[in-house]
Amino acid sequence: MDEVSQGTVAGTAALSICESILISLVDLKIIADKEANAILVDAAETHRRAIPDSQDVEAHRAVAALIERIIDARNPVLKI
Repeated sequence: MDEVSQGTVAGTAALSICESILISLVDLKIIADKEANAILVDAAETHRRAIPDSQDVEAHRAVAALIERIIDARNPVLKI
């Protein structure tokens, strides 16, 4: 892992695992697609709310933006 930090690798792995879990929960009809979107919206809002008190504002802003891009990709027509 010369050029890629351990944090980047861990974050990417965590994102992939969580995304797979959400997809599986929806596919197995354990939660509705609307609930999966609500989980993503809540996660993005949590990072947006953390910005004012954070020492790493850009990290929270970037994470919220990434989650919001995931939401938009899941709902290309319908914006939540």
